[in-house]
Parts: sequence; structure tokens; C-alpha cells
Amino acid sequence: MPRMTMIEALRDAMDVMLSQDPRVLVFGEDVGYFGGVFRCTAGLQAKHGENRVFDTPINESAIVGMAVGMAAQGMRPCAEVQFADYVYPAYDQITQEAARLRHRSNGMFTCPLVVRMPTGGGIFGGQTHSQSPEALFTHVAGLKVVIPSTPHDAKGLLIAAIEDPDPVIFLEPKRLYNGPFYGDHSGKSVGWAQHPAGDVPEGHYSIDLGKADIRREGSDVTVLAYGTMVYVAEAAADKSGIDAEIIDLRSLLPLDLGTIKASVEKTGRCVVVHEATRTSGFGGELIAEVQEACFWHLKSPLQRVTGWDAPYPHATEWDYFPGPDRVIRALQKSMED
Repeated sequence: MPRMTMIEALRDAMDVMLSQDPRVLVFGEDVGYFGGVFRCTAGLQAKHGENRVFDTPINESAIVGMAVGMAAQGMRPCAEVQFADYVYPAYDQITQEAARLRHRSNGMFTCPLVVRMPTGGGIFGGQTHSQSPEALFTHVAGLKVVIPSTPHDAKGLLIAAIEDPDPVIFLEPKRLYNGPFYGDHSGKSVGWAQHPAGDVPEGHYSIDLGKADIRREGSDVTVLAYGTMVYVAEAAADKSGIDAEIIDLRSLLPLDLGTIKASVEKTGRCVVVHEATRTSGFGGELIAEVQEACFWHLKSPLQRVTGWDAPYPHATEWDYFPGPDRVIRALQKSMED
């Protein structure tokens, strides 16, 4: 089984789907000749041709609007928005057109499109290259929202997203593109072993959207995380000595409430971790779901560890991120019956 970085795994997923399904198209800003700003599509245009993999103008609304039209006519577009921070001009097309097309047409049209976006911080990109806007999409009925944390999952989930009959927002944590990375203010890697590549099966395989992964079994407390924060949670559990069960959600919509419920009923405690800002973040929805489903099993108040309620700080981004020490404090607090 070959080993790949997340970048390579995503590229392989698109390559597989371009090869197997003539309806699949890959496009966006600089994804063709240049191969994408993060090189996720490098070599795909040369292999599959300019009619299948192509560049677009710097116009996110037009990129997604074109994808909606293609999907409605039976194509399978996989469109890239260069950074999640750039998606706002396309928000109308995603939420008012793509998400509603199946229902407003009474099933006459569907919208099988994928919008790929690098998300989150960690590259010192400042406030216009570091945002985590997943909650803006989880609020919208008709969308699916996916965030992988490993190369294996990235490939399987992207293939599943391209094959899905409805629109999927596919968020790719840029801190994981070349392996889990936790840094200090200088960007020096500290605290995590570097595993830039993971085992990824060759050819076609898919991972069901809406199925969480229990990354680490435990009995003391359940930790719900996704994307980069899965590794932060693992580091915190290792350092604290608390027997935490860590669930990688992988899919925010649909949400695997069954796996979450079973875990919290077992541990009686729950900590939610995400990089995005706290207020109205997806963690609030997770806490509400756990409270409603598991109230009589809870032994302590639910805990949240999140980014700051502030515009994204460039100079202090490593303080902004929930780090292992902040998660440890939440774990310890949750253990206070």
C-alpha cells in the first residue's frame, strides 16, 4: 500500500474519478497548468486534458455558479476555491442555488457538485488565508460538510463526495496537507511526531459520508474533534494521562450521532474541540446534540475548547489555536464530578 501525504491522496482521488467517470471535471483558480497553490492538482491537466482540468477567472461566484449549472445538467464538477476565506462571494450560489436545487425542483434536478477549500490556519497566512468557516455551511439544509484528518480518509471521503448526488463542501485543513504539525511562534514543530504520509490504498475506494471514526478508545471522557484538532486532542490525552476516547467526526453534515451517543453514554463526559471561533461555532451544535441525547448519562458539565472570539490574529496565531495544554485543562475540568 503506497504512502501519501494528504495533498497526494487528494490528487489521487481526483485522478481516479477523472479516469473512471467522464462526467467529472476539476477546475478553479490556478488548478490547471500550475496545479493549484498547494499543488493538489499538479499533473492532472497534463494527464486528462484542458477540457477536464482547467483554470478559471478569479471569481468565486462564477466558479460555483458554473459548477451548479454543470451539475444540474448531469456533470460531476469538483471545483476548488483557493482558500476557504475566499468563498464568501460564492455563498449565495452555494446556499441559495446548490443546496436548494433538488427541493425547489421537486427532484427534477439534482446538484452533485463538490466545492474543495483549504481551511484553517497554521501557515502564517493572516486573517484572509486562515479562517475556519465550517459553521456557515453546517447551518444550511441541503449541504453536506466534510473535513478529513488523514490521507486515507481524505481520498476515500473525496471520492464519496464526488459520487454523492447532492452538494458537498469539502474542507481540507492546510496544517495537515504535509502531515500533522503543531508549532510555536517561530513555526518550529514541537510536541508531535511528524508523520507526513499515511497508508492509502490504490485505486477506487470510498468512505461513507456521515460516519465518524473512533481514533482512540477510552473510558474517562469523550473528545469530539475534526481536522487538525484530532491530533491536538491525541497529544493532550497522551500528555494528561486521562483515558480519553477521541472521535474524529470526519463529517459534520450528516453527523454520526449514533457513535457520539454511544461513547458519551459510556464515559459520561464530553469535551468538544475546534479551531474556529467559539460563538456560534459548530461546537455549540455538538454540545446541544449531546445534551439532548445523553443528559441522564452525564457526570459533569460539557466543555468547549475553541479559537478566540476575535478576527484571526496573524502575530499570535499559535496562541489562537487550541493547543494540547488548553485541551488538558478542559479534560481535567470534565473529570471533576
